[in-house]
Amino acid sequence: MSAVPADALVARETGAARFQKLFRTTAFKLSLAYLAIFALCAFLALGYVAWNARAVLDDQIVSTIDAEINGLSEQYNAGGLRRLITVVERRSREPGASLYLVTTAGGDHVVGNVGYVPAAVLATPGQTETRYGRNESDAEAHQAIVRVFTLPGGFRLLVGRDTEERDRLRAVIGRAFLTSLAAVVLLGVIGGWLAASRVLRRVDAMTQTTRAIMAGDLDDRLPVAGNGDELDRLASSLNLMLERIGELMRGMREVSDNIAHDLKTPLTRLRNRADEALRRASTPEELRAALEAVIDEGDGLIRVFNALLMIARLEAGSAREMLGPLDIGQTVRSVGELYEAVAEDQGLTLAVRAQDDLSIAGNRELIGQALANLIDNALKYGAESAGAEASVTLEAWRDGETIRLAVSDHGPGIPEAERARVLGRFVRLEDARSRPGFGLGLSLVNAVVRLHHGTLRLFDNAPGLRVEIGLPASPRPQTEAGDILPAPASGDPVPASPSRAS
Repeated sequence: MSAVPADALVARETGAARFQKLFRTTAFKLSLAYLAIFALCAFLALGYVAWNARAVLDDQIVSTIDAEINGLSEQYNAGGLRRLITVVERRSREPGASLYLVTTAGGDHVVGNVGYVPAAVLATPGQTETRYGRNESDAEAHQAIVRVFTLPGGFRLLVGRDTEERDRLRAVIGRAFLTSLAAVVLLGVIGGWLAASRVLRRVDAMTQTTRAIMAGDLDDRLPVAGNGDELDRLASSLNLMLERIGELMRGMREVSDNIAHDLKTPLTRLRNRADEALRRASTPEELRAALEAVIDEGDGLIRVFNALLMIARLEAGSAREMLGPLDIGQTVRSVGELYEAVAEDQGLTLAVRAQDDLSIAGNRELIGQALANLIDNALKYGAESAGAEASVTLEAWRDGETIRLAVSDHGPGIPEAERARVLGRFVRLEDARSRPGFGLGLSLVNAVVRLHHGTLRLFDNAPGLRVEIGLPASPRPQTEAGDILPAPASGDPVPASPSRAS
C-alpha cells in the first residue's frame, strides 16, 4: 500500500478545516436561515396553488354532473323511466361521455357505461367520490365523483365524472412542486456557499492583516474592497483606529525619547547642585540657598510630570464629565486681566477683545489653562521685531455656530512646515532651546481643544504667530415664539474672521 505524501495530507487537512470553517461562518448560517424561510414560503405558495387547482377541477366536475342531471331530469319528466333509460343508453355510447348507470332495486345492471360500483355507494343517495370499474374485470380501477338518486320503483340512477384529468394535473403539480423545492434548496446551498466563501476570504485577509499588526507591523492596514458594504465600513473604521493607535505609539516613542533628552538636563543640574552643596557649602546660608535651588528644580520637574499626566488624561477623555455651560467671553477677560501686569513687566501690551454671549459646553479651568499657555508663549517669544508693535492680542468672537479664540504676537513665528509638529510633546524648535521650557505648552492646548471637540490652527501673523481655536457654540436661548434673544451690547467689536495666510 503506497504512502500518501505529507504535503497532500497537509493540503487535505487544510481543505477539510477550511470546509468546516466555511459552514461555521455567519454568512452561511444566514443563507441557510433565508433558504429555510424561502423554502417554507415556496412550499406554502405551491401548496396553495395545488389545493386551489384541485378545488377548481372538482367544481368543474360537479358543475358537469349538475348539468347532466338537469338534462336527465327533463327527459324523465317528459317520458318517465323508459325514456330515461333510452337517453342514458344513447349517452353512454358517446365518446368522452360522463358516467351513467341505472340499476334495479336489487342492484342489477339495467343500462349504463359503469360496470362496477360498490353496493354501499348505490344504497346511499347523494354525492360521493368512489372507486369504480368500466366492467367487472377492472373493478375499482378508476376514481370518480358520482351522485346517486332513487327513482320510483326502487330503481337507482348514478351520474358521475371520472377524475383522471384532475389526478393527472395533481401529479404534474406534485412533480413541479418537488422539482421547484429541490431547485430552491440546491441553488440556496450553492448561493450560501459562494456568499460565505467570499465573506470568508475577506475575513481571512483581515485576520492575516491583524496577525501581522500584532506581530509588530503597525503600518499594515486591513484591505478594503471598495464596494462600500458592511465589511468595507468595518475595515475603514478599524483602519482609522489603527492609524490613531499608530499615532499614539509614535507619540509614546517620541515622548520617551524626548523625556530621555529633555529631562536629563534638569536632573543633571539638580544632582550637580546637590553635589556642589555637599562639597562646597560651609555655612547654613549656603546650604539653604543650595536646597532652595534644588527645590526649584524639583518643582519644575513636578510641573512637567503634572503637565504630562494632564495631557494623558485629556487625550483619554476622562475629564469630559467636567464640561458644563461656560461663558467663554468672561473667561477670556479674566485671563487677560491676570496677564496685563505680566505683559507690562516685559515691556509689552496685552490687548483683550471679547464679545459677550459666547456660551459653550466647556470647563473654565481647562480653557483658562490653555489660554494661559498661549499667552505665556506669546509673551515669551513676542519680543518687538523690526518695525513691529510690541503687543500681544487676545480675541474672542462668534463665527456662526463656532466660538473662535485667537492669541497673536509679533515674535519670530513658526515656519509653516513645523506648525503640525510643534503640537507634539517635548517638541521645541532650534531657536527656542535657549529659552526655558520643555515644549509641553502647545501639546496641552491641543489636548484641551480636542476634549472640547474643537480645532486648533496656527497662522502667520506677518510678523509673528497667530494661534486660533474654534469651539462649537451652545445654542442661543429662545423666546416662546422661537426667536433668538438679542445678545447684550458688547464693547469693542471683533472682526468675524481677520484675513491671514495659512
